[in-house]
Amino acid sequence: MVPTVPSQRPADVPDLDVAAVRRDFPILSRTVAGKPLVYLDSGNTSQKPQAVIDAMATFASTHNANIARSVHTLGTEATDEFEGARAKVAAFVKAPSTDEIVFTKNSTEAINLVAYSMLAATLEPGADPRLTLGPGDEVVISEMEHHSNIVPWQLLCQRTGASLKWLGITDEGRLDLTDLDDVITERTKIVSVVHMSNILGTINDVTPIVARARQVGALVMLDASQSVPHLPFDVTQLDADFVVFTGHKMCGPTGIGVLWGRYDLLSTMPPFLAGGSMIESVSMAKSTYAAPPARFEAGTPPITEAVGLGAAVDYLSNLDMRAVQWHEKELVTYALDALSSVPDLTVIGPANAVSRGGTVSFDLAGIHPHDVGQVLDSEGVQVRVGHHCAKPVCARFKVAATTRASFYVYTTRQDVDALVAGLEKTRKVFG
Repeated sequence: MVPTVPSQRPADVPDLDVAAVRRDFPILSRTVAGKPLVYLDSGNTSQKPQAVIDAMATFASTHNANIARSVHTLGTEATDEFEGARAKVAAFVKAPSTDEIVFTKNSTEAINLVAYSMLAATLEPGADPRLTLGPGDEVVISEMEHHSNIVPWQLLCQRTGASLKWLGITDEGRLDLTDLDDVITERTKIVSVVHMSNILGTINDVTPIVARARQVGALVMLDASQSVPHLPFDVTQLDADFVVFTGHKMCGPTGIGVLWGRYDLLSTMPPFLAGGSMIESVSMAKSTYAAPPARFEAGTPPITEAVGLGAAVDYLSNLDMRAVQWHEKELVTYALDALSSVPDLTVIGPANAVSRGGTVSFDLAGIHPHDVGQVLDSEGVQVRVGHHCAKPVCARFKVAATTRASFYVYTTRQDVDALVAGLEKTRKVFG
């Protein structure tokens, strides 16, 4: 489901005070190549507000200890901080229970957790049949996916004998659902698709995909790495079985991600990693496993990072995610119009702001994206260049790579203007 966004900002949605927001991010005051920093790479990694930096520093300096089982004060405080962060994340995505929030290293690990658990279920007698795969079964993804939502499923299919199928992309940069009923069939066991594309900016309406999956009894996973940080998100409305996202794209630290899963599924899934903290009992002959989420959090977790993610959730919640969504909708509208003034520039993806996030990838004819990126960097403008871990998308649009500008809560129209000016300089440099 794509959240309904009217063409005009509703009266009850506040403006985002971007000037005030920018003051919260200390890195934005620095320069690059003697020029003011213009950070347009938030689709890769967002910057951190001082509140997140302070929360992590405070934890490290006053509460640092391992979690669970400790009876001493520091251990109790650390556990409370860690589980408090889990509760904040659950509330942020409207999860019915904190026990449905599993902390991982990132979205990639969250996707692999599900894929490897399905492999383990396939090998275990008596496992939940919803999780088992074999010859004749099918996994469905899309051509729009990040590599982290392609390669794990390729490996799973290779190892189980299942087949991999995918939905295509239209010329406009949206999922092609014309053959949906032929791609998702009674043989489909799981459908895993991106909610917002990291390269095209497309926000996919997953409602028909979920409906078709439900019709044939398939599970559904959504890669929400780009959508959770940028718009109001409700796992119950989306009706998926699994949702993944990551901390470092939503004002939080690297090294922590999230898997949300329906508890009835998590409780039947075999563990992904084995070791301490994920067990119920251990003997030399046999081990039994803890209930979720502990079952999937073996070893010492990223405790300080979880605290930082909790602080990031607080920060975004205080901004109001509706305001964040509208800020980016208006900004990408401005950016698409501004970029249209640059000769020989082709936007790869939807040409307007309808069902689109604040990520714009483009090709500048005759100039390699690496050269574009280097000239922009000399002007202080930080963009991403390459295939963005989405090589099938680049192949679909017949480009080897693109330049990508991605926006966030601290991005301004002046940043977009600096991008356009840098592109004009690039054209002059390369004739």
